[in-house]
Formats: sequence, C-alpha cells, structure tokens
Amino acid sequence: MGFHSQSKAQTSQRKATASAWTCATSGLVFGLVSLVGLGAAPAQAQNIFEPVAKINDSVITSYELSQRMAFLTVLRAPGNLRELALKQLMDEALQQQAAKAEDVSVTAEDVLAGMSEFTGRFNLKVEEFNKIIAQAGVAPETFRDFVSNGMAWRAVVSKRWQGRINVTEDEIDRQLSLTAPGQNARVLLSEIVLAAENPEAMQEANARASQFSEITTLGAFAAEARRSSVSASSGRSGRLNWTDLSDLPPAVAAQVVALEPGHVTDPVPVQNGVAVFQLRAIEEVDRPTPADVTVEYAAMMIPGGRSAEALAQAAEIRAKTDSCNDLFGLFPGSTEAQIAKEAVPVGELPTRYAVELAQLDEGEASTALTSANGQNLVYLMLCSRSRELPEDVSRDQLKLRLQNQRLQAFSTAYLEELRSAAFIEEFDAQ
Repeated sequence: MGFHSQSKAQTSQRKATASAWTCATSGLVFGLVSLVGLGAAPAQAQNIFEPVAKINDSVITSYELSQRMAFLTVLRAPGNLRELALKQLMDEALQQQAAKAEDVSVTAEDVLAGMSEFTGRFNLKVEEFNKIIAQAGVAPETFRDFVSNGMAWRAVVSKRWQGRINVTEDEIDRQLSLTAPGQNARVLLSEIVLAAENPEAMQEANARASQFSEITTLGAFAAEARRSSVSASSGRSGRLNWTDLSDLPPAVAAQVVALEPGHVTDPVPVQNGVAVFQLRAIEEVDRPTPADVTVEYAAMMIPGGRSAEALAQAAEIRAKTDSCNDLFGLFPGSTEAQIAKEAVPVGELPTRYAVELAQLDEGEASTALTSANGQNLVYLMLCSRSRELPEDVSRDQLKLRLQNQRLQAFSTAYLEELRSAAFIEEFDAQ
C-alpha cells in the first residue's frame, strides 16, 4: 500500500488520498475529532454472538455492533450511533466480499502502517490510541479491522478503475487557472440521466451514455434529454441553472472544466443509473475559489413517488418552511428514516443530490428526485453551505486529486451496485 516510505512524493500522495479513505469509511471527519472526555461505551447485548444482520453469506453479530458503536462514541460521531454503526458494518461486509472476489488482501505490515497514519492525525501513537479506546471498552482488534477494511476497499477500487482514470494536461491547466487568487467559475449545464437498477442494465446504460458523450450541439442534447432522461429536468430539455463549479460533485466538475461549450462529459455513475452532462456556458466570477465545500442538507421521504398527492404535499411543506429547522419543527415526531439531515463535503454526496443541491440557496428545496425504488418523493432542502479557501498546489498534487475524485465516484457507485444486488436481512434488536 506504500505507507512505509517517508519520501515527499508518497507523503503528498497519502495526504491527497486521505479524503478518499475518509469517504470509504462513511465520511467521518477524523481530523476534527476530540479524544478528550470520552463517554461510556454502549452496553453490549447479553448474547454477544446473536446476529443483528446478514449480508449475503456474512453475519454481523451483536458484539461487532456494540464494538463499532463504542468506537464511534470515542470518535464522537454525530447522529444515531446504532444506525451509523450498522450501516458501516454492512457496507464493510459487502466491501470484504468484493475484495475476496477480486483476490485483494492487505498485509499485516500495511495495516499497522495504516493504523499509525490514522492515529497520527491525533498526534498519537497506535499504542496510545489503543489505551484510550480501551477505556471505552473498545478492543484493539476493532480498530485494526476498521483500518484493514478501509484499506482493502481502496485496493479493490484502485484495481478495478485505476487504469481507466485519465486526467489530461488540459484539465490540469484549467483547474490551475480556476484556483488562482480571485478566480472562480460558474457553469450552465444540461443533464441526461439513465436508469439502471441492476448490473446488466448498468452496462446497457453506460453504452448509451457513451453515445451521448459524442454529442456536440445543444439542440441534439436537448432532444435526447427530452426523449431519454428519467430526471425531472427532462421537461426542460435537461437544462440546469447557473451553478458554481465548486458546488458540483468533483467527478462532474473535473470533467466539465475541460469541456468546450456544447461538448459532453463521459458517463458519470449515479445512484441506480448513469448520467452525462453537457456544458452550455462557463464564466469566471471575481471571488476566491473554495478548495473544499461542506454541504448541510435535509432529505425527507414523501410516500407516493411523483404522484399528484406527493407533489401536493411537497408544495404544502414548501409553503410552510424557510429553513431545515422549520422542516423538523413541522414534523417533530419524524424518524431518521423519514427525514435525514447531515453535513458532508460535497465530494461525499451522492451525485444526484450534489447536482440538485448545487442549484439551491440556503432554505430552498427541490422535489426533482425520487428514492432509489421510486416509491418516495425526495424533498431535498439545503440547510447551509460552508467553504474553505485553497492552498497552493502543484500539478502533480492536482492531478492526483482529480484522479482520486473520480475514483471516489466509482467507489460510491460500485458500493451502491453491490448493495442493490445483495441479500440483506436485519434482525430485531433485543
């Protein structure tokens, strides 16, 4: 895995790929976690070997769940710890199965180096970190498995797509120009989204999307969007509003900056589908370009898909809410399954969410999307958007960043594909 060398090049690469590893472990912002004043670990179930979930042939036990919850308590992860821990463990089970299928493994030396890098973010040695988590009832094997699973998944993603990630010199030049002091850009895009709910359909959708990528005129793309796109924007010929480049998902932005108006991106994987984006116009604006954008959003599931009743309910909600707090105040008894709220870097958002949120101001909402199974209308509201200004970067660093952004998009889509194809069963908590 290349963690042993202390060369400047590899150090830069580790820093550049840190965000990708963070995404692969459910997006926790580890560098901001405080390890002072640890809370008590969650209580373990009486039968520690009792299964709480089954993912294909893998079983997650009550002990594993309680250990992950305790570990997340140490990291002070927000939200419902049981739901977060179970989701992480189920995703990791799918990732382990993929690693086995790809004949990918990591050595004990690599894992130890990865653990050292992880604890180094807190200025701690592995032994010191293990002593701290032990006070919360977390076994050292829990930490080791957490790191090992993330490393194996990164290796799977790299093996499958590393050779297919091509960043051109033109893309790097454009990125450098847009990160110069006082420079930023916004873009006018159109989109075509093709549905693909299984691996076979995904192959067909990719083939069709690749054909759309050869379009070079606005009229031809608009006609194809009206004819083929499953997005709500199809009624507008796929046209989206002016959008800050930095608000777009990195997998889209990295391709868009290298396009001439009228040209189309390569296929971009999205949840249960594939999308392509056409650049209609680009303009520079006189404000600093943020290196990192964090988006806080709320997503409410309204039963009924795009039915008239669901759209009417969404319109009623929109008339009564000006902020995410209003949304939760309107439905005080809602569970996280009904209304989800989180703050994540834009690169960790599902692509369809990211594109919709990029067009919203704080307090605005979109009803353009439905849930993966089409049974719910997604009421998507932007709570806030925060930005950090960039540091100077070299061409090599920028190229690596663009590669990692695209790998992360493939990683997210592949995990969603594995999840859709898996047999998953959850058992009632005792």
